[in-house]
Amino acid sequence: MVSCGSHKKKSFVYLQDMTPGLGYPSEIAAQTTVRPGDKLSITVTCKNPELAAPFNASTVTMGSDGSVRSVDLDNTYRVDPNGYIDFPVLGEIRVEDKTLAQVRELIKEKIEEGNYIKNPIVKCELLNLRYTVLGAVGSNGNFSTDEGRITLLEAIANAGDITANGRIDNVAVIREEDGGRTLYTHDLKSHELFDSPCFYLQQNDIVYVEPKRNKDTRTEDLSWKVITVALSAISTVTAVLWYTTK
Repeated sequence: MVSCGSHKKKSFVYLQDMTPGLGYPSEIAAQTTVRPGDKLSITVTCKNPELAAPFNASTVTMGSDGSVRSVDLDNTYRVDPNGYIDFPVLGEIRVEDKTLAQVRELIKEKIEEGNYIKNPIVKCELLNLRYTVLGAVGSNGNFSTDEGRITLLEAIANAGDITANGRIDNVAVIREEDGGRTLYTHDLKSHELFDSPCFYLQQNDIVYVEPKRNKDTRTEDLSWKVITVALSAISTVTAVLWYTTK
């Protein structure tokens, strides 16, 4: 049974230093910023729905009886390569590098400044979050989620988890920020992961799981082979002794 076993199917214990029942608050909140190519859902509401209608995507149709009705469309906006969206009534609005909360506040201010609506309620959501997972995981590639946010652990799970050849203590996230790229490294055995700015991924983040060095892998394989041979030899000798004594 030992000789037929495979050590390749290896599972890792994440967050090993956590104590059951003890709270681990995170000071890092998810602050996803808008990038070109993002798809946003934006709706405007107020106490008087008729006043908010021009700010929501809709089309007006006329029936055969002369009645006019408004049909709501999908209130989604694609951010163009220059970082703008074309919003009803307000026109082009630059949203690149702004958080969703900042986009909501910006649209609300523009509506109030134009005296269109007093105290409008603006809802803004990110409909597509794209990221890449590479290295020692089950499936390398580009991924996306419609949830608007995703944690580093969820992203790794979606990619088939870390393989036996991966280093759980050196998982990198490469992030575009401030006009360049920043590398963050993480030890997934530690609860300090919760305090990382990359605990929640952002648009176009690249997750890289470093493989173990070849020397380490060969040593691990050799150790397993030695153990397997030794146990097989012991079982064989035991069987022979048992047979001869009988």
